[in-house]
Order: sequence, then structure tokens, then C-alpha cells
Amino acid sequence: MNLEQLQSFVTVARLGNFTRAAEQLHLAQPSLSRQISALEQELGTALFHRARGGSTLTAAGESLLPLARRMLADADSVRRELAEIAGLERGRVRLGATPTLCISLVAEALSVFHAAHPGIDLHLSEQGSRRLLEELAAGELDLALITTSGGASVDRFVVVPLLVEELVVVSSSTSPPLTSSESMRLEQVARLPQIVFSSTYDLRRTTDAAFRAAGLTPETVIEGAEMDAVLRFVERGIGVAIVPAMVLIDRPGLRSVRLAEPTLTRTISIARTADMVPSIAVEIMQQTVARTATALAVRAGATMRLADS
Repeated sequence: MNLEQLQSFVTVARLGNFTRAAEQLHLAQPSLSRQISALEQELGTALFHRARGGSTLTAAGESLLPLARRMLADADSVRRELAEIAGLERGRVRLGATPTLCISLVAEALSVFHAAHPGIDLHLSEQGSRRLLEELAAGELDLALITTSGGASVDRFVVVPLLVEELVVVSSSTSPPLTSSESMRLEQVARLPQIVFSSTYDLRRTTDAAFRAAGLTPETVIEGAEMDAVLRFVERGIGVAIVPAMVLIDRPGLRSVRLAEPTLTRTISIARTADMVPSIAVEIMQQTVARTATALAVRAGATMRLADS
């Protein structure tokens, strides 16, 4: 039994005539007759009383008719639903990102994507990179924007590097500049009052490791803050912070100085599980994020560059 046979059966039942049904279905009458005969053989019973004046349903045909109509309607509904999803009129994308990326790259990318595809539901998970990879592996996310400053184990994932970004020292734009030079050494930064991120941040682990490697203990005035709070505290002149260059975009209340000896960088990548075929909506989201990353790199200048994928 197939949908073409059911459509032929319903059309003959509605018109009561094989010839007119064949014309409406754009079939040769022998082809239509073979379809109905095959369906009757499959079901093991006659569906029509055939006569010169026309064809009427048998009791079996009467029983099959509402079921056939329902199956054809369901099939049509499935076709429409899949067409809507393929046309990005419906669907869902589950995106994960680190907190620093949520206020910069992700905000820009989601704005562009939603404007183009308002029918797609967007779900966002804001976590550290390790947790995001766990959610990705568990099937809870479609894509994850992660950051790495060293070698991360990503064997189970398809990971595409997007950007290499410097970490910079930020201070309030209303306070005197930290230095007259274009850059500062880490030992100079260690002597300044600092706003320090929560220990759950990948960024915190990176800066802590850099200070330890240099044998330095930074002066801390506030510890354990989230990204938005860190930036607000710095804007109010409470202290300085080491942050990704990207967060400075559209933040006139902050000024930045590049780090030297050493320069600290992080790589921003987009990841998905290797054994999953992404939907069209997920593919378009990945492309949108990549284009947005390229645009941000142009705006950020020397502190950010496109990664070698």
C-alpha cells in the first residue's frame, strides 16, 4: 500500500468513475485500474462494485475511505511541516556560548539571525567552555561557541576556529590613562587594583595561570564578579580588569591597553558533535556566527584576527 494508490482510491470513490478519475489524476485508465487492483490484492478484498454506469464502494471500500483520507491528510501535513522547516519558517536552534561571548559576538549574531528568520526558536545556554562541550556531547545543544587558551580535548566534535583575540587591560575612560605607552607588562598590571572574575570563568583560569607563571600576585579589590558586573565596576573607576578585546566594542565608558611580555590570547571556535547531521537552521546559524566574527575582527583592529581553520 502506498500514498499514490490511496490517492487513486479516494479519487475514484469521490467521482464514482474510473475514466474521469484517470483524467483528473493525469493517468492512463489502465494504469489507474492496475493501482486499484494492486491495492485490493494487498488488502485481500474488493473495494469497488464495477458496472457500466460507474463504480460504487463495497463495504470494505466504505471502511477504508475515511482511513485513506486521514492518511493522505497526514502525509500532506508532514510535507508542509518539512517544507516550513526547510524554508526556515519553523524550527529550533540551541546555541551555547561563554559569558564573554554572549555580550558581544552572540548578541550580534542572534540579532542578525532573528531578523532574517523570526520563525526559528532560539535557545541559549550561557556556560563555561567545558560545560558547553558536556552539553553538546549530551545532545542538549546544536552548536557551542567555546574559547581556548591552550590545548583542549575536542576529539568528539567538529571544531572550527573563528577568531584569535587578545586579552587587554581596561580602565574607566573618565580616569587618567594607565600608561602613556601602547602596552603594559604583566608585572605593571599586578600592582593595579583589579576586578577579578568568578572562578568558573575560563578567562579567570587563563589570567591566574599567567600571573603564576610570572611569579606575580595581583592586587585584588573585587573577586568573583560576572562579566557585566566587572565591566560596570571598571567603568565606575573601582579598578581595572583583564578582559577580551571584543567586549570593548560599543563600550565608550572603557579604555584599553594591550598586554606585552607576555601577550595573552584566546581562540574562539564554534563546535558541534561529529556524529550529528545539522539541520538547515543550524547550518545557517553557524554561517551567521562566522560572518559576524569576521565583521567584529575588522572593527576590533589589531587586537583580533581571523583564526587559521
